[in-house]
Amino acid sequence: MIKSFALPSKPSRLYGPNTGDYKRVKSFGVRMELSIAQPDDWHLHLRDGELLKTVVSHSAKQFGRAIIMPNLRPPITTTAAAVSYHDSILKALQGSNTDFTPLMTLYLTDKTTPHEIKLARESGVVYAVKLYPAGATTNSQDGVTDLFGKCVPALEEMINQNMPLLVHGEVTDPEVDIFDRERVFIETVLKPLIQKLPKLKVVMEHVTTMDAIKFVESCEEGSVAATVTPQHLLLNRNSLFQGGLQPHKYCLPVLKRETHRQAIVSAVTSGNKRFFLGTDSAPHERRTKESSCGCAGIFNAPVALSIYAKVFEQVGALDKLEAFTSFNGPDFYGLPRNTKKISLKKTAWKVPESYSYASGSIVPMSAGQSLEWLPFFP
Repeated sequence: MIKSFALPSKPSRLYGPNTGDYKRVKSFGVRMELSIAQPDDWHLHLRDGELLKTVVSHSAKQFGRAIIMPNLRPPITTTAAAVSYHDSILKALQGSNTDFTPLMTLYLTDKTTPHEIKLARESGVVYAVKLYPAGATTNSQDGVTDLFGKCVPALEEMINQNMPLLVHGEVTDPEVDIFDRERVFIETVLKPLIQKLPKLKVVMEHVTTMDAIKFVESCEEGSVAATVTPQHLLLNRNSLFQGGLQPHKYCLPVLKRETHRQAIVSAVTSGNKRFFLGTDSAPHERRTKESSCGCAGIFNAPVALSIYAKVFEQVGALDKLEAFTSFNGPDFYGLPRNTKKISLKKTAWKVPESYSYASGSIVPMSAGQSLEWLPFFP
């Protein structure tokens, strides 16, 4: 629901859903307010230890549920490890007054067994299995090396258990140009996989190219879907180099050409049910980003909803925002939609430059910038 109302001309102090205290801003005239079903995040990195304790509230205060990535060190390869990680997340949220539900995943390896898939489904906390081609991204060195030779029994059991496969869709061959790795993955891995196992539910994570958009749109609705991040909707690869090398805009899959960004925006804002929100929020300590060999990943949890709203508004599709953020994901996973509501008020707020924790600080996406859509619970 979209409504307009008049705001007072005097400055007001706004309190956001994540940090508690945003900068004082002046607001004049008529402003819009959106009311949507509480969204879920279908692709989220929470890390562990002190970093987990620092970042989890940013997601829990806005999203009802989140699919939690398993690429810890060591990775979450067993149901027992997933249950333990699930409990650690809930423990980190004690006293936070949220009803956030972490939906856990297993890290697929060459050794994952059908029995482990059965245990995962029976656990009640594991909802999917993640495919990382070995070496594709952060902590993926233990990923799959031979999908068709060693993983088919586990994949067949996933069909039996109606458990989706979440795919980091890039080949890791160093001879393949980094900007072509998603397209090559579709042709050499994903298409053959779906032909071999047509009943396997697949989510192509964080799509970045028009090739991925066309592929997902060509598949049967309800069998293949895709998550889309704020950064791949808002930024293109020029953003990595504007004003110098920008380490906090470096992620994998890497940002692509403007033509690809436009194709993603068009698909997401069209109302197509195959696409849904997945932030891929991936926090790293500042020193590990601003280094001679910086980590890939963008911490966008504090700003994700604001940026999604911005993109949908830019193309006149705010009426399609709720389906993308709140309906398409649970519908694909066969879960109930959230009944709780969240509002986004079109009023200026400034993103903090960083968030501090015991071991250092984390720089969020759009650090220091002013955004216009402020999420809050009515």
